[in-house]
Amino acid sequence: MIIKTLIKDAYRHLINIPGWRSNRKIVVIESDDWGSIRMPSKLVMDKLLNRGLRVSGEGLRYNLYDTLANKEDFLSLFHTLSSFRDAAGNFPLFTAISVVANPDFEKIRQSGFSHYYYEPFTKTLDRYYGAETSFPLWEKGIQQRLFVPQFHGREHLNVAVWMKALQEGDPQALLAFDQGFWGYNNSHPYRINYQAAFDLDRKEHLQQQAEIIESGLNLFEQLFGYRATFFVPPNGPFNNTLEVVAAKCSIQFMSASKIQKEPMGEGKTRKVYHYIGQKNKYGQFYLTRNCFFEPSQPGRDWVDSCLNDIRIAFRCRKPAVISSHRVNYIGALDPKNRESGLRQLSALLKSILQHWPDVEFMTSDELGQLISNPR
Repeated sequence: MIIKTLIKDAYRHLINIPGWRSNRKIVVIESDDWGSIRMPSKLVMDKLLNRGLRVSGEGLRYNLYDTLANKEDFLSLFHTLSSFRDAAGNFPLFTAISVVANPDFEKIRQSGFSHYYYEPFTKTLDRYYGAETSFPLWEKGIQQRLFVPQFHGREHLNVAVWMKALQEGDPQALLAFDQGFWGYNNSHPYRINYQAAFDLDRKEHLQQQAEIIESGLNLFEQLFGYRATFFVPPNGPFNNTLEVVAAKCSIQFMSASKIQKEPMGEGKTRKVYHYIGQKNKYGQFYLTRNCFFEPSQPGRDWVDSCLNDIRIAFRCRKPAVISSHRVNYIGALDPKNRESGLRQLSALLKSILQHWPDVEFMTSDELGQLISNPR
């Protein structure tokens, strides 16, 4: 066990070596999936399980706990974040990596599955929560600098692959569709997960994906009143020829894993290596994550583990960019999940401030500006 820990720490040091450096103790929290449908309700989950759909196994915690955030989810999150400040008086805040649309299931059905339609996520919120929609709290979070959305894509859905399954009459896809859901462990000849919006089945889908990026970024501006500048492709897969479209549409900063498996179509991939501060030919800078905090996932002391990630990052003179998905803070399906996630988040933030009193909390785009425009 000790040897495994030493090897893991050595690897963490190694991957933190390349790229931009700073003596400043910077902490960024990137939280993915805001705005997207996951499990509509407990009733839907029970129906799907009874019909034999694979909503368990890998990714189970998302289907158990994750759904569109309600008012109580936001109020509890904001209360936790606003309980702490760094030395400059700034709250810890979420860079909320957000999608801006979900499928319009009714219109798709009316078309006989011949056409894809989407709706702004604000309309989805209206369908879920009616007069109790949580969107005013999105706006409050932005105003108070507790919750600042950036771009995760138009939908958290691979439109081309999902629509093909529906058009071919895939029984599991249709069963899930009837319940307003797609996030199960689907099978596919190239194993493209429906959640992986920019994974690539065939090269000819690149044009559609480019349009999705452009329309999604335009909708982002309509909803939030500003252009997104940071883009985190859902689930990771992303063909890098799409960088040019993102660049033309305001994206200055891209996210990728340090070893990216770039989909090339027809099941082929290639490895692309990234590091923080890496600049591509379109003038975009890459930001990479080096810390992980997923308290809804069992089997680890996530506070201790994340503190160790941060310690290694600072030792290597790197900002601590923490990955922490929405699922950890949602109680709409199970309030105990929200309570546990926020309790552990509070413990993490308290420990960060104790260990590093000079820490600076900032958003991903602020970090990107610091890297791209050094003072």
